Parts: sequence; structure tokens; C-alpha cells
Amino acid sequence: MPADLFPGFSAHWIDLPDGRFFARAGGPEDAPAVLLLHGFPQSHACWHRVAPALAETHRVVCLDLKGYGWSAAPAGDAAHHDYSKRRMGEEVVTVMESLGHARFALVGHDRGGRVGYRLALDAPGRISRLALLDILPTVIQWRRMQEEPALYPHWRFLAGPAPEPEREIGRDPVAWYEAQVRGWTGDGSLDAFAPAALDLYRQAWNVPERIHAGCEDYRAGAGPDREADEADLAAGHRIACPVLVLVADRFVGRNGLDPALAAWTGTFAPQATGAAIASGHFLPEENPAATLEALKRFLAG
Repeated sequence: MPADLFPGFSAHWIDLPDGRFFARAGGPEDAPAVLLLHGFPQSHACWHRVAPALAETHRVVCLDLKGYGWSAAPAGDAAHHDYSKRRMGEEVVTVMESLGHARFALVGHDRGGRVGYRLALDAPGRISRLALLDILPTVIQWRRMQEEPALYPHWRFLAGPAPEPEREIGRDPVAWYEAQVRGWTGDGSLDAFAPAALDLYRQAWNVPERIHAGCEDYRAGAGPDREADEADLAAGHRIACPVLVLVADRFVGRNGLDPALAAWTGTFAPQATGAAIASGHFLPEENPAATLEALKRFLAG
């Protein structure tokens, strides 16, 4: 990892039942803790433009989720529970406890946001504040895809039965991932990404076990994650802590903030507040200044 991506941050390896997990930590050790969780198909490196500034006031932990970056990428189980957001949330708790944090704020982008809101629902005492970057609840996502089958085709593709998606991606992994990422950026290019971060992403994209892990993540989204959302909705469960919803005006928020925010206030976070960021899907890298301003204000709340 190039040192200049996270100046002053320490590296940590944490042993869990599924293998070793990698995290970076920075900021005053006695400051309030905030965990930053990346999305697909990235790693903790996506936070390099916002983490150092957040570390001025917080103890910041940037974690590679299971299957991504440098963390373990086990094969998973037939029912996809190993990559469920519930299981990944439990792993997050273990990692944070090992680093000395029983309660913490959480900022999650994309898949990391799904881990975050599932953890906030399952273990409300753990999460003090929750920021969700450019996602809708998983259950709402699937309902919208049922209504409009052309929406987010990568969800259905990656959630398809093994080994078809893995085989298709494996023909030319870097080209496949780059095509997806370009389609989600604001300008249709990779220009927003720092070369050092992009190099790290490409390294992971070339590993068959990580290709499989990404598919398992989405298979869990179609199975146990969706089922957990449905059960919580039926039971009337809601997120207890303050929630901030940030949407990219050229991706999830392309129809404006209100529909995306309503998806949260109408389901798991009735008290949520939100803002639209001028960006493609990758807010922390495409518009770090606006993203950082919104996060600082929220975390200081």
C-alpha cells in the first residue's frame, strides 16, 4: 500500500474465524471512533481522500470487508449466509472490538452501507451514527428491479448461480470491472480515481477467489439479506441512531434527493436526513470535498 494514501495511519491484521481481515486506523486514539466501509468492487482505499481529514477529530478505521481488498475471501456456504450482511456486520463488531471500540459511528458506501444498516438494525447499541452513501434499502432495490427489470442489471448478473458469472468475469476481469465502474461514474471515465488506488482495485479484480466473493456478496443480497429486510419490515423494526443519507445526483439520486430519502424514511429510518452530492456513484473519490463537508457536519452532531 503506498504510504501517501493514508499518511499517519497504522495497519492492522485481525484474525477471525473466516480468516485474516485488514484495516487501517488513524487519528487520536481517545477520539470518538468512526468506521468507514467501502462498496463493490473496491476496498478501504476508496476513503483515502476523506479519511485523513476525518482523523483530525475522530479515530478513523478503514476496513476491507470480507472478500475485498486484502481481507480473507472464503468460498462461502451454499445458502450464501457467509456473505450475508448480518454475518459481515458481526465481523465488523469483532474487528472494532479488537481495535478497542465497542460503540462507533459508521459510514458505509454501496455494499458497506448495507452492512452498516443491517448492523444498526441487529445491534442498535453498537452504532452511534450511521451515514449511508448512495444506496437504497436492499428490499426496495429488489422491488424496483421487479417493476423495472432493466434497472441495475449487474445485481441479477452477479447474483446468478455459480459458476456462470465468475466464468464470464474471469475471461478478462480488469476489463469487466472497469466497464462497470465507468458506467457508474459521473463522466463515464476512470479519471476520478487516484492511480495508486486504481492499482489496488485492479490487483484484487484479478484474483479468482475475490471474483467469486463479489458474486457471493450479491447472491446474499438476493437471498438472506432480502429476507432479513422483509422480516424487519414486517416486525416494524427501525434504526435507532441518527441516519444521514447521501445520494449522488448522477446515480441513485439522479431523480432528486426526495425519492431516495423517502425509501429510507418509509422503511428503516423514519428520522433520516439527506443531501444530494454532485457526483457519480463513487462520492468519496469523485467529490471528496462535498462528501467530507456533509460527513463532518453529521458526525459532529
